[in-house]
Amino acid sequence: MVYPFLITFTWIDIFLYINILLVLSVIFLSRKNISATWAWIILMIFIPFAGFILYLFIGQDLRKRKTFSKKEEQDRFLAVAHMQQASLMYNITAYNNPLIKTYENLISLHLNAHEALYTEDNSVNIFTDGRDLFNHLFESIKNAKKYIHIEYYIIRNDELGIAFKDLLISKAKQGVEIFLLYDDMGCLGIPKKYFYELKNAGVKVACFFPSFIPFLKLRANYRNHRKICVIDGAVGYLGGFNIGVEYLGLNKRLGYWRDTHLKITGSAVRLINLQFLLDRRFATGENILLDKYIPIATNNAPGNIGMQIVCSGPDSKHPSIKNGYIKMIHEAKKSISIQTPYFIPDEGVLTAIKLAALSGVDVKIMIPNKPDHLFVYWATYAYIGEVLDCGAKCYTYEKGFLHAKTIVIDDTICSIGTANFDMRSFKLNFEINSFIYDTTVSQNLSQIFKEDLEDSKELTKALYKNRGVVVKFKESISRLISPIL
Repeated sequence: MVYPFLITFTWIDIFLYINILLVLSVIFLSRKNISATWAWIILMIFIPFAGFILYLFIGQDLRKRKTFSKKEEQDRFLAVAHMQQASLMYNITAYNNPLIKTYENLISLHLNAHEALYTEDNSVNIFTDGRDLFNHLFESIKNAKKYIHIEYYIIRNDELGIAFKDLLISKAKQGVEIFLLYDDMGCLGIPKKYFYELKNAGVKVACFFPSFIPFLKLRANYRNHRKICVIDGAVGYLGGFNIGVEYLGLNKRLGYWRDTHLKITGSAVRLINLQFLLDRRFATGENILLDKYIPIATNNAPGNIGMQIVCSGPDSKHPSIKNGYIKMIHEAKKSISIQTPYFIPDEGVLTAIKLAALSGVDVKIMIPNKPDHLFVYWATYAYIGEVLDCGAKCYTYEKGFLHAKTIVIDDTICSIGTANFDMRSFKLNFEINSFIYDTTVSQNLSQIFKEDLEDSKELTKALYKNRGVVVKFKESISRLISPIL
């Protein structure tokens, strides 16, 4: 007897039904970000099961909400407590910088959203070459007397990384207190011996957000992308350079490494140090006395550069760096110059840039001419097409690999830091940027941009429209999954 209500399933049917269940699970786990949810659904439809494995690797982290809500609460409590004390020293109405009146709303945005104090006693040195930067950085470390705080996304076990390690060991043996915080994913290939040698010499070492499954690195999201070094609370470094020989231009495939990094002195260093201590507290769970490393007394720094140190990450209530970029773009009257290795903006940033270009603002965007991540590279070209149509100008850096993360507005204000113009930096990674209110620094950065133009090629609308079918296909696929890149 045949029972019509019985259905015979094939292995293909079972395979498809299971994949449907996995797709539904992604829908329910990714409710906040609609564009990212659709990208994952499309990916899972085209590559069943493998798409879900990728989702587990770089998609939703089920522990993220609990983990980072707690960090946000702790960080905000400590930061506010410190800022309440420090605000006794800093009264924004007492400053003489004429740009304050023009950009008061931008300053207030960072102050209200991130407790980012505005300070005006800073000085900066801009570095664009790795050899020059590491000569100065190593010299600053050699001159350390009390402590060194270090936080990097990538540290290599190569010639530069070993020299860096040996220098830290030497300073530790001299009695200098050293704490090194590294990212678990960024330092994936570094041997354990590297950190054992540091620990044996007295250097304190901690890993930021390690894998919850031992020996398996399953957390591609929520990485600590910050590059920070603070010496004795008086000198701070931040920017795009990590520790490795490729940052000296010794990678044959990528060639010369063009990046931007800052050496900062003044009260802004206190705020860089504060962020390091908050990250250290999260990584170690230790109760750190902020006053030990960030005394309330002023540094009496001789500089006169206005600056705010702004951080963002998955623990942030507001996407502070992204919002700062948008606000800066909206404030532009004459020119916008952007350098970024990855241009994958979300709708807010993309709309701001397009409106600026359509309004007659001279918008220039410089990107690399070669990829270090293929899908990201082709997605960048897809978005570049949109801003070209609105009148923006785009240039590809031909001398080597462009890794700088900078924006200059009207040659008056600028931002330099670790955040790229992409969704990963805006939402998923822990980043740190300096927002600088100084005409001289901004003009210097504009001059650097002009010099880079000599080593660049303009990607005109005509060249872009003449790209081949294969290139267009790569761009379309990459843009489709750009919310999850």
